[in-house]
Amino acid sequence: MCDQDHFEEDREEFERLGRVTRKQFGIMLGAGIAMMLPRVANALTVTESDVNITTPDGTADAYFVHPASGTAPAVLIWPDIFGLRPAFRQMGKRLAESGYSVLVVNPFYRTQKAPTAAEGAATPIQQVMPLAQSLNETTHFTDAKAFIAWLDTQPSVAKDKKVGTQGYCMGGPMAFRTSAAVPDRVGAVASFHGGGLVTDKPNSPHLEAARSKAQFLVAIAANDDARSPNDKTAIKEVFAKANLPAEVEVYADCAHGWCPPDSKVYNEPNAEKAWSRLLVLYGKALS
Repeated sequence: MCDQDHFEEDREEFERLGRVTRKQFGIMLGAGIAMMLPRVANALTVTESDVNITTPDGTADAYFVHPASGTAPAVLIWPDIFGLRPAFRQMGKRLAESGYSVLVVNPFYRTQKAPTAAEGAATPIQQVMPLAQSLNETTHFTDAKAFIAWLDTQPSVAKDKKVGTQGYCMGGPMAFRTSAAVPDRVGAVASFHGGGLVTDKPNSPHLEAARSKAQFLVAIAANDDARSPNDKTAIKEVFAKANLPAEVEVYADCAHGWCPPDSKVYNEPNAEKAWSRLLVLYGKALS
């Protein structure tokens, strides 16, 4: 699962680029966290860079990675509450190596540039909760439009292909709302252990997503399903009524946050299953 020989090289590279401090990297390793994802078979050579994107509310910092030649469908990734960090850069790069132009954003740019969680996924949730609380439906829509508009200015993005978007934890509602914000551009939406996908409000993310034209993958953690057992049914019913293809599945033996490789509850077999279903979704909807 992990290539131990490259840990020091990874630390030096992340530190050189200002993406992680020596202390942060040590915390990750000390917690026994797997920072190396399984390699992509026939991985494409990619080009990666840190970028700044102008939005109506300021300048957002983000990570952009894409195949080194040609064009590819765009994918917008919304991280979990711990924000843009090495784990999500790796996830974005892996997706680019699979044939996509990938933008991983810092959703908290209005308050702080990345990294926004001092200890990555090991950061106490109380420290980052105020960042999450600074965002809302309006910021979700504003940012979705700005980020997809920026992607469409990039030479590496295939303009004749639909855009995909995926979100983790709090990023799940953001991905759902992205499909409503730019319905004619977004063709695929994936949510992994998304929090707050279903509410009793008229602006519930699942209701807003039903206004889209996308296909959906909704992967739910077993403990999230135990707390809100009716959410999966609500999502299925709303999407079926809207004639939106949707794969909604509860992942047994998985806790909230099982997909990012720096998570304390990272579950590699099920994270790989979710990854494979993501590639199937994008292969159908963005081809």
